[in-house]
Amino acid sequence: MEAAGDYEFAPLRIPPGTSRSAAATMLSLQADVGGWELARLQLHADGTRKVILRRRARLSYLPGPVL
Repeated sequence: MEAAGDYEFAPLRIPPGTSRSAAATMLSLQADVGGWELARLQLHADGTRKVILRRRARLSYLPGPVL
């Protein structure tokens, strides 16, 4: 997890073979539980998704991402 300015960032990797709906559900849970929002999503040729989540630094008392 990194902090930059008013935001902290958490990089995640979603393995290939994970369906789009399952990935969306995982990210929705992170948003609901930890106050995270999607900053960037990259889909690689092998099916791996590289995700960057962010949240305001003032919410750092909330739990980190769990994937």
